[in-house]
Amino acid sequence: MFKKILVANRGEIAVRIIATCREMGIQTVAIYSEVDRRARHVREADEAYLLGPAPAHQSYLNSKKIIEIAQQSQAEAIHPGYGFLSENADFVEACERAGLVFIGPPASAMRLMGSKISAKEIAESVGAPTVPGYKGQSQAEEVLASEARRIGFPLLIKASAGGGGKGMRVVEQESTLLEQLAGAKREALAAFGDDTVFLERLVQQPRHIEIQILGDSFGELIHLGERECSIQRRHQKIVEESPSVALSPELRTEMGEAAVRIARAAGYTNAGTLEFMLDPTGHYYFLEMNTRLQVEHPVTEYVTGLDLVRHQLMIAAGQPLGIRQEQIKPRGHAIEVRLYAEDPALGFLPSTGTVSGFVTPEGPGIRVDNGIESGDEVTQYYDPMLAKLITYGENRPAAIERLRSALERCAIFGVNTNLELLHTIAQHPAFYEGQTTTNFLTDYHLLDFDQPSSEPLPGTVLFAAALSNLQDQALGASGRPFNPWQNTGSWQVAGATRRLTYRYQDKEQTILARPLSRAQDVWSLQLNEQEPVEISGLDGGKGRLLLRIGDQQIQTFVRRSAGETRVFLHGRSYSLQHRQPPDVDLTGHGGNVASSQKALNAPMAGTIVKVQVVEGQEVAHRQVLVVLTAMKMEHSVVAPYDGKIRKVHCHEGEVVRGGAVVVEME
Repeated sequence: MFKKILVANRGEIAVRIIATCREMGIQTVAIYSEVDRRARHVREADEAYLLGPAPAHQSYLNSKKIIEIAQQSQAEAIHPGYGFLSENADFVEACERAGLVFIGPPASAMRLMGSKISAKEIAESVGAPTVPGYKGQSQAEEVLASEARRIGFPLLIKASAGGGGKGMRVVEQESTLLEQLAGAKREALAAFGDDTVFLERLVQQPRHIEIQILGDSFGELIHLGERECSIQRRHQKIVEESPSVALSPELRTEMGEAAVRIARAAGYTNAGTLEFMLDPTGHYYFLEMNTRLQVEHPVTEYVTGLDLVRHQLMIAAGQPLGIRQEQIKPRGHAIEVRLYAEDPALGFLPSTGTVSGFVTPEGPGIRVDNGIESGDEVTQYYDPMLAKLITYGENRPAAIERLRSALERCAIFGVNTNLELLHTIAQHPAFYEGQTTTNFLTDYHLLDFDQPSSEPLPGTVLFAAALSNLQDQALGASGRPFNPWQNTGSWQVAGATRRLTYRYQDKEQTILARPLSRAQDVWSLQLNEQEPVEISGLDGGKGRLLLRIGDQQIQTFVRRSAGETRVFLHGRSYSLQHRQPPDVDLTGHGGNVASSQKALNAPMAGTIVKVQVVEGQEVAHRQVLVVLTAMKMEHSVVAPYDGKIRKVHCHEGEVVRGGAVVVEME
């Protein structure tokens, strides 16, 4: 077995790999970019080496530098995790030339299966069904347009060299084909260094089913059952589970055997995943193979009891798999959800900033794989996934109930996340019933977070904000626990009342607070004109605040920052704005932001990839003006009204900060 390996990755997957290495007595070497100097994966490793500047092509994609560090540190092998260089066959061969073991498949198998086009050809050669489409060599616009008409609309454009939704576009009608094609090629080139695409018929209302396989160098190759990953947004998985409710035992066996045939035909060893599409009639189609460890591997680990990273290491070290197909007997049910740094109110655009607090749930059957902790920074340079929450139960209903409960005991402050969306999914009746197609989020309108909620603001949220505020103000410089009776000022006067004001969805909420009991720290809190409530709050640390109202106890998570108080209650996040001076400019325009907006800002930090207007040009409402890329995805700045471009403040290739003015209009 290896004595030392280099982990050529960052974030939660690097932390995950390091954990298994530690158990096996293997020393680990971490690598990091300048912005990751204090990242968790760096802190967890035995050694850590600087790669270079933040951009991935200067750090985590710098294969030459990574190999040099591996040799310098005397590592024997490199584990690539997922993403970055994990499916780069040239990197595999460079490792071999340097005398290093690559923990993954051989370069030959990676090249065959890493291309979605050649992977489909191999699948067809062993009798596995594939979706009709175009996978020819020509990338000429006229050829792709002709083939698209032959296939028919709607269809999918897919990047041949990658996955994860990068370089993928749905084309509903021919009039948008060329625009979508250009965007898909740009994104594929930025993410994978290869803009080759292929076309595929869009299967309506499908499920996404994938089969995990393991193979050693002695000819043993098995599958570990399936994972269903149907719930996706922008073709990016956010919920994965095993087993799938849609598969009968016979279909499960048939798909598993097809996956093994395909992998064997490719000469595959180590861990890999074959992805299939399942239509409503029960017909399945091979899509692609991921020649690496998947993000969602923990659900398979839960139901099989196997540590996939451990088996990857043993296979790479030349040991036999030691497991036969008949020994794989999955039990129970596991579900994983991905926690992303993104802003639901802004169309789920990536959210950057410093994580000021991260509260994770604990308990039986709960696992959290995270690469960030309180104080860590989320930057524009890498994928926005922060952590994965995995729950396990004896059956699917038990796993769902545990997931819902775990999400209600999770909170993250400092950046916006999709936590509320995950909780909404977990408690949705259709999810409980297993009605999970790739259209789940749109069919049930679960992405409409940009619209104000019609549900009333729970008074508990305001009580939690008020108590947190009062405790923070009364906590002296000495740091002693809060006691208003020991502080100077109006708190010593019996019956002294304090007014606190918050705004939520443009409505002002007022709370009158008065301390009642010196011994028990009880308050009288009166919301607006309602009856006062006797309430106390117990600080649980790390943002936890337990409210006691009579015999009832309610757990909340609260964090105050400049301008707002953020409260998490029962899986939902509430942003309460502090009272601010009036906005003179906005008042002068009658509050109509869209019609008065002249300076258009970058929605997040990113790199400008396309400027589509010039100064003096007339533009139409919703016309795309600037395209920038951040966290491996493209985002557009559009015109808020018909008008004229007054000034362009950016150029292609420029890195801009979040909120920077990119275009001025009139």
